[in-house]
Amino acid sequence: MKRFTIISTVLCCMGLSAAAQEKKDIPEQNVDRMLHLGKEDSAKDKTYISLGTEGIRVSSKKLDSLNRGRKVKLHFLMLDLGINALNDRTDYGSPAAQQYLQVPGDKKNSSLFSLRQGKSINVNIWPVLMDIRLLKTRNQKISLYTGAGLQLYNFKFNKDISYLNNTSPMLIEDSIQFSKNKLAFAYVSIPLMVNFKTRMGGNFWVTYGLGVIGGYCFDSWTKQISDERGKQKNHDQFNFQKFNLNLSGEIGINGYIRFYGTYQVTNMYQNSLVQNPYCIGIRFFGI
Repeated sequence: MKRFTIISTVLCCMGLSAAAQEKKDIPEQNVDRMLHLGKEDSAKDKTYISLGTEGIRVSSKKLDSLNRGRKVKLHFLMLDLGINALNDRTDYGSPAAQQYLQVPGDKKNSSLFSLRQGKSINVNIWPVLMDIRLLKTRNQKISLYTGAGLQLYNFKFNKDISYLNNTSPMLIEDSIQFSKNKLAFAYVSIPLMVNFKTRMGGNFWVTYGLGVIGGYCFDSWTKQISDERGKQKNHDQFNFQKFNLNLSGEIGINGYIRFYGTYQVTNMYQNSLVQNPYCIGIRFFGI
């Protein structure tokens, strides 16, 4: 009898200790008390009937897990590959444009900047992004993400134009023919995007989002190839802005395909011309 009493006492103490430890491990949450009725089947998912202050609700997950607090995680690598274009809004009759463009008068128009569209490439590399979950329900997910990365723009021209930065910046029509004539920019950029995922059925989610991207141009250069001069690279700021601001959007089917687009709302040039780059393409490994 004495041995039974000692064992019972020890087991009771162990049970109280385990219960106290379990209670300690569970963070306190300010949630309504719920009565969960359900039966676990062989599948990973479970069905619950929850009875609480909001009434009766049926869910595949416990209600207290549907809208947990904000969760932050890191997403590694997002890659964009697209094509560039220019929205040219220049007033070519203005004194600034007339002075900057050192070309014949009949060529002072937007056709001077016509692009080899298929070779004017945009590449964006986002090594690490911070994904902040704002909402997660059975059929809707909303997250905010930000980070840092590189935006690379390449514009390949059809015309034999050259950017010069002598006493004052100017653009000329060169006397030789180039087999390759490229203007390129490299930005270190920070995105701030809101992403939505909406379940259309089963594991089929439509993803879409919008936001802004701000960048600082740490390098701009031209690359020209010709028989007369060979390959030439000229790194210079020329007459371009150091900072840019882009509107950005994305849409696709999560896990299958995703498209992105950006439009630079700031002017490329410090003065003289008014051109706004935009690009569309495919996004890989998106959030």
